[in-house]
Amino acid sequence: MSPLDNTSSKHSFNQKSGNDFFDDDIFARICTAIAEQGYIILPQALPDPLLNNLLVNLIELNPHQFERAGIGREDDFHKNTFVRQDAIYWLDPNMEFAQAYFAWMEQLRLRINQQLFLGLFDYEAMFAHYPEGAFYKRHLDAFKGNTNRRLSTVLYLNPQWNPEDGGELLMYHKRQKQPFESVSPTFGTMVIFLSEQFPHEVLPAQKSRFSLTGWFRVNEQNLF
Repeated sequence: MSPLDNTSSKHSFNQKSGNDFFDDDIFARICTAIAEQGYIILPQALPDPLLNNLLVNLIELNPHQFERAGIGREDDFHKNTFVRQDAIYWLDPNMEFAQAYFAWMEQLRLRINQQLFLGLFDYEAMFAHYPEGAFYKRHLDAFKGNTNRRLSTVLYLNPQWNPEDGGELLMYHKRQKQPFESVSPTFGTMVIFLSEQFPHEVLPAQKSRFSLTGWFRVNEQNLF
C-alpha cells in the first residue's frame, strides 16, 4: 500500500491494532546504535497506518498557524532566513491524531533510560515544512549554554520522493567539513542521534519537504 492510499485511517489509528506497534527489536537496535555510534537511520520504524495518519492530518493543518522557524531560545531567539527557511507547527501530545506517535516515543524514552541511563525527561515535537528551495544550514540542536536537548529524532513524511528531489539531511562530525552521512527524506525514514554530538544541515529540495522533528530533553535542574 502506498502512502495516502488508506485515507480512512485519519483520526482513527489504534496502536492496539498491531502487535508490533511497540517493536522490542527496533527499540533494542536503537539503544545499541546510540551506545556504539551515537546515531541510527531506520528505513521504517513505524507502521504504515500510523505514518499515513500522521501525514494526512499534518498536511491539513491550517497554514496560517505555522510560524517562521528561528534560531535559539528565549532571549537568544532570532529569525535568519540565511540560516533556515522552514515553517514549523508545534505539536500537542493531546492532539488525537498524534497520540500514538507520542506513545511510541514515550516507550522509546523509557527503554533508552533503562538501558543507557541518559535521564531523558520528556519529549517535544514539531512539524516542519520546507517549501521548494528552502534549507537549514549546518547547526547543532543543542543551544549554546543550554544542554537540555539530549537526543534528536527526525521522521520524514514525503511520499514518492526521488533522489533528484534533493532535500537530504547531511550529518557531520564536529571537527570535519565533509559529511559522513547523507539521508534522503523518504517516507517513513527516521533518524535518531545525540543532539550535542552531530552538526547537521538540510539541503534545498525541488519540491515541498515535510518532517516531524523532536527532541528528548533532560531536566536541567538535575544537571547540577
